Amino acid sequence: MNQATTVISAGLYTPEERVRRDNTIWTPVQGFLAAFQFIVFGVSVCLITRFMVTGQGETLAVWSVVFKTLVLYTIMVTGSIWEKVVFDKWLFAKSFFWEDVFSFLVLGLHTAYLWALFTGSMTTRDQLWLALAAYTAYAINAGQFLWKLKAARIQERATLALQKEMAA
Repeated sequence: MNQATTVISAGLYTPEERVRRDNTIWTPVQGFLAAFQFIVFGVSVCLITRFMVTGQGETLAVWSVVFKTLVLYTIMVTGSIWEKVVFDKWLFAKSFFWEDVFSFLVLGLHTAYLWALFTGSMTTRDQLWLALAAYTAYAINAGQFLWKLKAARIQERATLALQKEMAA
């Protein structure tokens, strides 16, 4: 039984963390915000591309990045609350350590965009190139989190199968 318990708790979540994850309001909040941020990202990429190609829609392109950045800040705050509830750490929980590390690169690039915008230290085109660099980092980071979601689902299926086998 001890060996089986170790196998069940190995992976992304311990059984206790899984219960906390499944019972907190912050899990669906994160799910909603992640999907919303991806939509905002997609719209913003289109607006930036339109401006870069045609020169039209500068204001929309610029402010779409500001909005995307505000959504990013929001999901980072709620994500740290989620990590605190699930893992009892505000950030850098073992299961999401590298995703959190890379998130700070994403935050840094988005914040650099805001700094460039509000100080006027870069041309609009250069600002939007910086935004696209930030978006590339965001896309990689989103991929990291999606990979973890997939791993969690695989772990849960394996855990259920093992529990059924042990009960038989």
